[in-house]
Amino acid sequence: MVTIFIIAIFIMSVVIHEVSHGMAALWQGDPTAKYMDRLSLNPLKHIDIFGSIIVPIIFFISKGFPFGWAKPVPYNPYNLRDQKYGPAIVGVAGPLANISIALIFGIFLKILLVAGKVSLSGTDPFFEIFSWAITLNIILAVFNLIPFPPLDGSKLLFALVPISEEIKIQLEQYGFMVLIFIIFLFPALFYPVSVLISSVISLFFKFVVGISVGSML
Repeated sequence: MVTIFIIAIFIMSVVIHEVSHGMAALWQGDPTAKYMDRLSLNPLKHIDIFGSIIVPIIFFISKGFPFGWAKPVPYNPYNLRDQKYGPAIVGVAGPLANISIALIFGIFLKILLVAGKVSLSGTDPFFEIFSWAITLNIILAVFNLIPFPPLDGSKLLFALVPISEEIKIQLEQYGFMVLIFIIFLFPALFYPVSVLISSVISLFFKFVVGISVGSML
């Protein structure tokens, strides 16, 4: 039952991540996602069967690096009011949404711990669910901020580093295949990323929840 809740939280976190991209684009003048009905929180409009369900379950069961994706929310960068930094704002909106979700769960977990409603034990289902909600959203935020196309961090990179449109298109077109290839065949290359994410998770639990990472899960 706990696993079902964790998977549901992961799916909704991915959905909110994608919707945030669309909302950021709409705020900047691009209604593409709105017209395509992709600003909905209905998971069915965003779920990619393979990326949102099958892959996360495989990684969760194998206890590997948590990974997954939803159907990207479309937007037209040429409709954005700020042509230089607009795509970067759209890009970071997703990770910021995940950080916000982690903060909400973290604050509630802190309140429940102080009130004595939740125990610092891996056998407490509420503690496990809240901890996983925080962890998964931190993973989504930090991983997506990696400056490698098509991850969100690449939008920030393109805004800060002068790169020709032709190169950007090529990187966006083939970056996803390269990323999948590396994750599945050379997962050891993501060890530095895993260390970074673990450090962020540890700091988050220490300063927001008030517990050490050793007490988590």
